[in-house]
Amino acid sequence: MNLFKQFLDLLPPRPLEVGTVQSTHNGIATIELPGGGVLQARGEATQGQRVFVRDGLIEGPAPELEWIEGEV
Repeated sequence: MNLFKQFLDLLPPRPLEVGTVQSTHNGIATIELPGGGVLQARGEATQGQRVFVRDGLIEGPAPELEWIEGEV
């Protein structure tokens, strides 16, 4: 078995995040996350679109749902 693959299997999976595209330039989108963080990802998107992002790549459009935060 490939040693590099074995090493990667030890790492936790990358989380799937959702955010709103703030701007795009040359295939790189700047995305604002619900908590206020900002990241950049490669892929096709338009300004104002909600997208799913994982490991620096836009995986596709995300639904337009209302964000609600509460205590448990």
